[in-house]
Amino acid sequence: MPYDFAKLVAVCPQLERFVGLNAYDNLSVDFSDPEAVKALNTALLRFFYGIEGWDLPPGYLCPAIPGRADYIHYIADLLASCNEGAIPQNIRVLDIGTGANCVYPLIGNKEYGWQFVGSDIDPLAIRYARKTLDHNPVLKNAVELRLQKDPLLVFRGIIDPAEVYDVSICNPPFHPSAEAADAGALKKIKNLSDNKNSKPVRNFAGKNNELWCSGGEASFIYRMILESAEIPSSFFWFTTLVSKKDNLPGIYKTLEKVEVAQVRTINMSQGQKKSRMVAWTFLNATQQKEWRVKRNW
Repeated sequence: MPYDFAKLVAVCPQLERFVGLNAYDNLSVDFSDPEAVKALNTALLRFFYGIEGWDLPPGYLCPAIPGRADYIHYIADLLASCNEGAIPQNIRVLDIGTGANCVYPLIGNKEYGWQFVGSDIDPLAIRYARKTLDHNPVLKNAVELRLQKDPLLVFRGIIDPAEVYDVSICNPPFHPSAEAADAGALKKIKNLSDNKNSKPVRNFAGKNNELWCSGGEASFIYRMILESAEIPSSFFWFTTLVSKKDNLPGIYKTLEKVEVAQVRTINMSQGQKKSRMVAWTFLNATQQKEWRVKRNW
């Protein structure tokens, strides 16, 4: 569905200077321009979710809002599938790598009223995410931000053993190195525009820890699964996005190794981008029922 730019510009006037006709004579923005993408996201968050004061440090990840919203809605469907078709309201979510954009908690709370804890390894990202919460007082008691001091850890150092969460979400770093991230950015830019520059300019930006880690997506998810096995009763569902389909066999093998009770893979798409969500739980059917009662789903 095309964006209604008249309505978006009405709530976010700074977007107007980026809007023009594309090659198909449709109103659009230049998605190869990071400033245009940021202005569009600011307008979308304000128009659809009432978010004010959203801002990012220069060069930080500026995510595609519709794709982020899709993940939240798929999580809602996942929870409903375990709750007789009804989306539960009393939900606590851990957002691993919430980033300076803090988009998942913003959308999840506005859409479903869920409570969030957002973790990140970057103090500046935490600071900017907190600024957004300060501009939206209704969110201050709904979203808690925590700094992960060890970049090699996922759950450890963030959650207390006595805490419980209904679900975890994560959009892990995709690339295995900074060079791979730059090569991917250059390819994307060439696909989005006629710009043939050899120097990559990431249209959705992103700092190193947001785009790559040693071993890439597969390594990050492997560590996540192993740590999840240390806290099997702290979550109903653990989930992660998986961008690269070729990583699925290794993920399934690791999940089998840690003896999860159930695994689900949910295909997702946004425009030409295809991805999937992998979810796993250590709770059997009886434990799942007890969880729903105890958590007042």
